[in-house]
Amino acid sequence: QVQLVESGGGLVQAGGSLRLSCVASGHTFSAKAMGWFRQAPGKERDFVAGINWNGGNTYHADSVKGRFAISRDNAKNTVYLQMNSLKPEDTAVYYCAAAPSGVWSSSWNYYNYWGQGTQVTVSS
Repeated sequence: QVQLVESGGGLVQAGGSLRLSCVASGHTFSAKAMGWFRQAPGKERDFVAGINWNGGNTYHADSVKGRFAISRDNAKNTVYLQMNSLKPEDTAVYYCAAAPSGVWSSSWNYYNYWGQGTQVTVSS
């Protein structure tokens, strides 16, 4: 059974940084692309970043480009989201998701496994 466990969320002031981690178990992590999504109260789940199976291809949504960075360590079955220069509008529950193949997608319904989410709150 595939499990994804996020950590690293919390409360931070605007301009601060956080690093989210997502540890995967139960599947061939190194062969699968991963994605990060976020969902604010009353809003849809939005794509934040994606990374292919070996980390050689990444993509970041325009809203976070230049501030956030997705990376992975296949030896540790972990994907990361480094978040810098945080803004109040980044406040949301952040989810990691595992893709069914080595290629990422910006569509949430492409992913077949999800973590439980971690809350990120940015105060102004």
